[in-house]
Formats: sequence, structure tokens, C-alpha cells
Amino acid sequence: MAAEIQEILQLVIDKGGSDLHLKVGLPPIIRTSGKLVKTEFEPLTKDECQRLIFSMLTGDQRKQLEQTFELDCSYGVSGLGRFRVNAYKDRGSYAAALRTIPFQVPNMEDLGLPPVVGKDLVHKPRGMILVTGPTGSGKSSTLAAMINWINENKSEHILTIEDPIEFLHRHKNSVISQRELGQDTKSFANALKAALREDPDIILVGELRDLETIQLALTAAETGHLVFGTLHTSSAAQTIDRVVDVFPTSQQQQVRVMLSNGLVAVMSQTLMPRQVAQAGASSMTKGRVLAMEIMINTPAIANLIREAKTAQIYSAIQMGGAQGMQTLETALATLVKAGTVSIADAMMKTSRTDDFLRLVGPQAQQMLTAAGKGSHS
Repeated sequence: MAAEIQEILQLVIDKGGSDLHLKVGLPPIIRTSGKLVKTEFEPLTKDECQRLIFSMLTGDQRKQLEQTFELDCSYGVSGLGRFRVNAYKDRGSYAAALRTIPFQVPNMEDLGLPPVVGKDLVHKPRGMILVTGPTGSGKSSTLAAMINWINENKSEHILTIEDPIEFLHRHKNSVISQRELGQDTKSFANALKAALREDPDIILVGELRDLETIQLALTAAETGHLVFGTLHTSSAAQTIDRVVDVFPTSQQQQVRVMLSNGLVAVMSQTLMPRQVAQAGASSMTKGRVLAMEIMINTPAIANLIREAKTAQIYSAIQMGGAQGMQTLETALATLVKAGTVSIADAMMKTSRTDDFLRLVGPQAQQMLTAAGKGSHS
């Protein structure tokens, strides 16, 4: 008997999976603890794959997929969970990737966010906070946890613009408006233009995709709003360069000045498999663990941004520990020394191997030797 989508999604949840892939010629594939694992279902035929994907879509969504060959949306199963869906054409057949979205909004402690986030960043009244990292690095969860803290502890109007809406926030001490691209607004830029007339205190932009969206987000931060956004960059310095480089050369110095004045922090994160399941770990953290670089926009950092000296930002972060800053290498070394992640997994995430090994200390070579023996046993 052919599998139903609810049956497959139940297996994803039971296995603690973060993602599900539906592709012709393969059984449904689950990503768990960062690794792809084939399920015991039969390989999907072209018709079966299309049936499973279309069963999650409304009539309008099916029409859009058939016309444009790709679609982003969300799908919920009562009592099971919500999923972010990306459906697309693959060599003439339909395929899909689904990301699990827990019903429960995560908190900052469960995610392992550094203390400065809860002690300082979520208290800021205005400015821009950027959460960056590759796809699947937990950016949405980090933002949801920060928004949830504000929702519980402050009285604000929080406006989110997402593609699609992931975590569903309930009104607590704050009022939350969540707008979804395609359903509630035609574009991030349109929603941001309208946002300034909707009396928001806090604006979350799901993705800073283009010049107009970035420009409007910077303006909102300048005009007294706290703006959260995401970018697909892997470090604070790279994030600054990416934002500036989107603009024409004639505007780049002005943008540097805007960033130096309005930026609050850049949080660049990655996820790695947890080496040992620790007692008491929540379902949010059993499989993977967070490592985060944090840059706080101090006067010294602001000066480097204004003067286009982003190459020196890493050194400034190294010296900014008292302000809550940390490099990715510091975060990785701390996790390795605690035995939370393996040195081999951490090495794959750093682009500054020498700095990382120096921070791990004398035991680094022993760990590397042990890791090498383990891979050949």
C-alpha cells in the first residue's frame, strides 16, 4: 500500500529528524543529527512523489508550483507538527524538501545561546541585529527564541515578515503580527514599506534578499525600530561586506555610516552533531549543538565599519570578550574541550584552523590522532 504523507512525517518526528526529502527513485530520506538516512519505505515513483507533494498543497499552491516550478509554503498536521515546504521540479519530476517546525517556540537556554543575547541584545530598544549562517544552521530557531523572550517580558508590537511563517507566536505581553509572503504580502519590500505605518516596535525580516529590502530595513533601524534579519553569511566581517556590496559603489560609504550607527550585533552560527548525548538535554538540543560568533557594535567596531577595515573585525572580536563578543573558533574550542563535539567536526566548521588549534590547546594533537584512528578502525 502506498505511504501517506502523514505516515512519513510521523516517522520524521519519531526519529527526531530536522528535514525530509522526497525524490523520485529514492525512498523518503530523513536528516537526523545532520546526517541523511534512508527510510524503509519503497522508492518513490514519479506519480507517488507528485501525489505526496500535492496532498500538502492548496489548489492555488498547486497552480503556482505548476506555473513556476518551485514553491515555498508551510504545512501543518494536527497533533504532529508544522513543516516548512519547498517543492520544486527535478529533471522533469516534482521533488520536495521539508523542514520540521516544532509547535513549541524554543527558548534561549534550550538552544544554548551565549549569555550576552539574553542579558543585552534582547533589551535593545532600536537598531539592527543580524543572525547569519548557512541554510539549516538554526537561524529561524534563534530568532524565534529572541522574539519569544521579548513577547514574554516586554509590551511591544512585534511584526514579522516571513517566507513562509515558521514558528507560530501567541500574544503574551506583546502584540504579534505575522505576515507571510504570497499570502499576506507580495514582497518583503512591500511589507517593510507598509510596516512603518503599522506602529511596530520590533520588525523581523525573514531574509534580507535584495537591495531594496536591505535599504528599507536599515532605514527602519535608523528611525527607532529594533530590526531582526537573516543573511546567508558565515562570519561577522563577511556579513558587513555582503550588506555593503549589495549597493552601488556611489552609495557604499553612506551604507557603511548607516551600519556603523544602526547595527547592534551580528550573530553568525553553525550546527554540529553532538558527540555524546548528555543527560537532561532537551529535544531541541539532543541531535546537534550550536556554535556562534558574536560581534557587538562597539565604538571600535563602528570605526572599522565606517573606514571599510572589515579585515580587522576578527581581531576586534578576539579582544572584545568583556563586551560579550566571541569568535567562532573560541566557541568551537570551548565545545571541543567540554567533549560536546568532536575535534573533527569542529575542524570542518572553521576557516582559521591555526587559531582554533591554538585555542584547543596541547590536547589538540592527541584528539586529532584519536580521531584519525577512529576513522580507520
